[in-house]
Amino acid sequence: MALFNKSADKVEQITQEMKKVENEAISSIIDKNMAIIGEIDFQGKARIDGTVEGNIKGEHLILSESGRIKGDVQMSSLNCYGIIEGDVRTEILTARKGCEISGTLETKALTVEPGASIQGNITSGVSEEEGKKLLPKGVVSPTATLPKQDNP
Repeated sequence: MALFNKSADKVEQITQEMKKVENEAISSIIDKNMAIIGEIDFQGKARIDGTVEGNIKGEHLILSESGRIKGDVQMSSLNCYGIIEGDVRTEILTARKGCEISGTLETKALTVEPGASIQGNITSGVSEEEGKKLLPKGVVSPTATLPKQDNP
């Protein structure tokens, strides 16, 4: 029973964090006519409408439909409408319709809308070590391989 209470508490925490982020003002914008090559590190909430080639580390990011990132992303929350080619580590990730993420994805809370595309390995909810502790005896890896289905 304690497992369900912990899950409910985690969901409530994530819900509260998402509401807080939605109400926060955007402090930085990279315009769609801008291209940045290099590392970006920021605090607060930012929006990328342009192109970034390099790693990005920050708190809350909105990647718009025109936004492109080629590099690794590490955020508290990411609301993605655009394209990311690189690894993503975030507490909260919302992959919106039309977004494309290619790379390894690690997040505690993942929402994927119909029409979003994620290609790569996904770890969501618990750490790899926590996941291994929950596996039945004799199972080595929490990774499942699904059979490829042919579409007629």
